[in-house]
Amino acid sequence: MPTLTATRTRLAALVARLPMGAPLAAGWGSIRLGYWTRLVPVLAVVATLTHIPSFMRPVWSPDEGYLATQARMLASGGVFYDTVVDRKPPLLPWLYEACFSVFGSLSLWPLRTLAIVAHVVTAVLLVSIARGRWGNRAGAAAGVLYLLLSIGLSPEDTQAATFEVFMLPAMVAAFRYAERRRWLAAGIAVAVSSLTKQTGGAVLLPVLWMLFQDARLRGVRWRSALLKVSFGFALPIAVVAVILTKPKGFLFWVVTGSGDYASLGGNWLQMIGRALGNSAILLAAGLGFLFPLGHRLWTRLRTGRSLPTRGEAHGAPSDLWVWTVSSVIAVAVGFHFYGHYYLQLMPPLVLLGVGAVSVSAVRWKPVLIYSTAAASAFWVLAMAWPGQQMSQTTQVATAVAERSTAKDTVLVWGMHPELYWLSDRKPATRYLTAGFLTNFSGGKGTQDVGEQYSMPDAWQTFDQELATNGLPEIVVDDSGRAPYQPLLVPKIENLLDDHYEVVGAYGDTVVYRLKK
Repeated sequence: MPTLTATRTRLAALVARLPMGAPLAAGWGSIRLGYWTRLVPVLAVVATLTHIPSFMRPVWSPDEGYLATQARMLASGGVFYDTVVDRKPPLLPWLYEACFSVFGSLSLWPLRTLAIVAHVVTAVLLVSIARGRWGNRAGAAAGVLYLLLSIGLSPEDTQAATFEVFMLPAMVAAFRYAERRRWLAAGIAVAVSSLTKQTGGAVLLPVLWMLFQDARLRGVRWRSALLKVSFGFALPIAVVAVILTKPKGFLFWVVTGSGDYASLGGNWLQMIGRALGNSAILLAAGLGFLFPLGHRLWTRLRTGRSLPTRGEAHGAPSDLWVWTVSSVIAVAVGFHFYGHYYLQLMPPLVLLGVGAVSVSAVRWKPVLIYSTAAASAFWVLAMAWPGQQMSQTTQVATAVAERSTAKDTVLVWGMHPELYWLSDRKPATRYLTAGFLTNFSGGKGTQDVGEQYSMPDAWQTFDQELATNGLPEIVVDDSGRAPYQPLLVPKIENLLDDHYEVVGAYGDTVVYRLKK
């Protein structure tokens, strides 16, 4: 009968033959740790290190300020899609509200921490997908490469705790569930992704692609699986739309009320420039694994045939390409091409790159070295990111707080709703940015901007709010030279001329106080 020592020796020798198994062969204790218990802590450390800059300033983007202000309004009795409005689904505002109820609303550090958790969950799911297709080493590489790429855009887009970050775990989970033919769970995951941000629903396209491909290859009926996906997708949305919010308000704000915002009109040169610029930044950040992918595609195109490489059956399956195309469409919806939109592209691109490296002669070391160097550059950029705008915003918020009381309301006429949160003052209206009242969007230029282009009945609602709650004590004109400056919006110009006096100016921002 073999001794315990002999058994351990044989088991260690067996594990050493597996992909990434050499470290496990060092001893029985290492074997017990397993693949996941060694990898997940590494992913958590990488995610934390890459996102340390997120804790270095109170607000990274207007979206964070908007969400924080919404959360306070909800906590004080506001009703979603009624007295609290946005063009986004409700899951993330509710998450902000929940965090504020537990940790207080003075800091966003709990949300930044949860954002890191979301990145880790996304990385773990990518590990699971890549490991099942190309082995242990590819799985580990997919998780690490995603986390390194996750900061590969402007720091304002990658360090903020906003919609795309919290959308990614459910989006990748939907793909993973579909891969395992767990159709009900896949539908639910698509719904959760969509309820975080509408474009998260684009993952439904690869889910359906896998469903029909699976039915074709296995010779089984697809109707039952499609019914499960449909039910899983519809149920959470129905619960949110019918039970947790108002159906009419949900339909308008999440689905039908954003037509002008997502229209084709605008400054095409600006939009194309932003699209190409952010695409180039993302390409540079992921060049370590995107170059092997591009080289592989070019070789296939040049030779006109498939390459006889190892693992060809799982090299770059069609489902990954469908996922990538659906993500490209999602990024382009609305034609704004903001940098944070490109976060949705990262998971499928990482998997395509990992697959290309795994089935080619490219070594992992240069891929990881380049990706680490690129991530380090973006990390340094985030730590050194200019803070002039944040300093001015803080000055304005301090001035607002000093010239008002906690009972007073404030109107910020601009696109920086974080002023409400930083000054700890209640908004005078449910419309937290001038965009709702003028159709202005930072990504579309100056066309179709003005009172006549506002959302339906927005000005009537605005007037009713001021008539019911009284004029705001403070008005902050943060429009600068924008096409919605008071000179171009008579209602705001008349409001300021008739009832307010200037009490401070900070750069291009002017603070008004109600005349006594």
